[in-house]
Amino acid sequence: MAVEKVASRAEKAIRNNQPDVAVSLCEERLKTDPKAVVLWGLLANAYFLKKDSAKAAACFEKVVGLAPQNPKSHQNLGVFYQGIGKFNEALQCYQRAASCDANYAPAYNGAGIVLMTVGQLDTAQQYFAKALQLDPRFADAYSNLAHVFFSKGQLPAAAQSYAKANELKPDLKSALANRYFSLAMMCDWSGLESLSGVAQTLGVEGEEVTPFLLLTLEDAPDRQLARCRKFVSAKFGRGVPWQGTFPSKRPAKLRIGYFSADFHDHATLSLMMGLLRNHDHDKFEIHGFSYGMVKESRSLDQAKGYFDSFTDVARSSDEEIVKLAREKKIDIAIDLKGHTRMGRIGIFAHRIAPVQINYLGNPGTIGAEFIDYMVVDKVTVPETHKQYLSEKPIYLPHCYQPNDDQRAIPETNTTRADFGLPDDGFVFCSFNNTYKISPREFDIWMRLSKQVEGSVLWLFKGNDYAAQNLRNEAQKCGVDPDRLVFAEKLSPAEHLARHKHGDLLLDTFNVNAHTTASDALWAGLPLVTLPGEQFAARVAASILSAANLPELIAKDEAEYEAIALDLARNPEKLAALKQKVKDQSKTCPLFDSEGYTRDLEAGFEAAYDRYLNGLAPDDIEV
Repeated sequence: MAVEKVASRAEKAIRNNQPDVAVSLCEERLKTDPKAVVLWGLLANAYFLKKDSAKAAACFEKVVGLAPQNPKSHQNLGVFYQGIGKFNEALQCYQRAASCDANYAPAYNGAGIVLMTVGQLDTAQQYFAKALQLDPRFADAYSNLAHVFFSKGQLPAAAQSYAKANELKPDLKSALANRYFSLAMMCDWSGLESLSGVAQTLGVEGEEVTPFLLLTLEDAPDRQLARCRKFVSAKFGRGVPWQGTFPSKRPAKLRIGYFSADFHDHATLSLMMGLLRNHDHDKFEIHGFSYGMVKESRSLDQAKGYFDSFTDVARSSDEEIVKLAREKKIDIAIDLKGHTRMGRIGIFAHRIAPVQINYLGNPGTIGAEFIDYMVVDKVTVPETHKQYLSEKPIYLPHCYQPNDDQRAIPETNTTRADFGLPDDGFVFCSFNNTYKISPREFDIWMRLSKQVEGSVLWLFKGNDYAAQNLRNEAQKCGVDPDRLVFAEKLSPAEHLARHKHGDLLLDTFNVNAHTTASDALWAGLPLVTLPGEQFAARVAASILSAANLPELIAKDEAEYEAIALDLARNPEKLAALKQKVKDQSKTCPLFDSEGYTRDLEAGFEAAYDRYLNGLAPDDIEV
């Protein structure tokens, strides 16, 4: 069979996720034509799909050896190294590609991606600009330049660059999704209508997109699962099975590995502090693996004392992290990031541990065959909603979300005026990130503003663009824009302390208040929510249920508005509710850190025992 025909069949096998077929075809033909560069390249891709990085690397390097003057051979090796987290090696490959051909735009684009990944945004921007100078129609470079703009907070420039990328390459659906998210961050709803025709198919058909970007676009758990599965399949395949030795008995202590980029002053670590403090070290060894860029914070200093080991793996490749985890004999690996920013799902595709769990950081399924379980509860994932998880559920008896019952709220003598709030008048709040706000909630908030004279809406100021756009939207609704007051970013303790100046937190719908909801209740501020269908739209209802406040969970938009209006018009009812919130915080399951930890540990043990007994993952109810 001719090389071209073998290559065509091998390429088709790879597209159909049949790497073994591709390997067999290529290896057989290479016996008689060992210098067929195209086959070595396809063989490399097939091994990469099989998660055999060593053989993939050898094949990519073989291509370089056969075609050392071809910039694309160095480029492909760079993309491979980048994909497994070997950023220094990837950067060197891109530099060699540029040395082969100084006008080879993909080399500059690739180098920019690596530099952006390790946080060197200004230098990355220069590389993307160089790529676009060489090739003004390079859609991917426009999209990557937009990533830099987004990371630097230059949201209009990001949205514009994403739009340009999508214009040049209409099939680049990731650029369309990122443009939507950039606009959502700015509360710029002018582009929503243009998305209405493609929203349902975006990330489901055509190119895969990062699923998290579309959580606020629609409340559709079935399509969210489809997006996650498509994304994971394209990026990581089916993963590899656990290769470790099967144990004859349960270890004296189960070794738990928590993997995250958020071990610093971040919502995830804030929520987990009580869990980490209460872990039973007679039964468990707790290991932290941090791949984030932030290396120092007060929260991290405290948290490190709760781990048996804590390792910075930010500059380590996926394989190096997997090797380290296996050396530590991790029994249960916990992914705290999933599809959220800086997540490294590829680590789990290599199988760090025999049991792998999606927990806390990713507000929904990951969609990966190699993640066995997801920690949930019966509100976020009712029995009827298990079909929207690729993982098996570990049902906790109360809320899936941990909380720290020792968080201090500093005593302050601040006044409302210190935050731009009126001395009198009802203060509606929403401290959610700006991307969560849509016209659907905002219209209700504006109706409430009109009905409650002298009230203000206190919003988190995510960025100046969102503040101005929301003021403009208020004006369109006939509400004085000055009745919108924006809360600047403060330290976690200062933020908790200022809650005392609010009266009622109004939740967002498609993506609820998560940490924001627990913060409010811990600080004594009630909230009203309306649960939807997808996990992210049901979290606040779970939190309120575990706080023994079911009366604040609305059945529909009309009831959501009615609850808020009733509390705003009846000061005695609001005062009684605030007292109930404070009383419940001392006794409710939501803020029982020790009880929560025992429940979660029981879930971990049950998951491991199924593995130990040779049983496939299945539903676990604690």
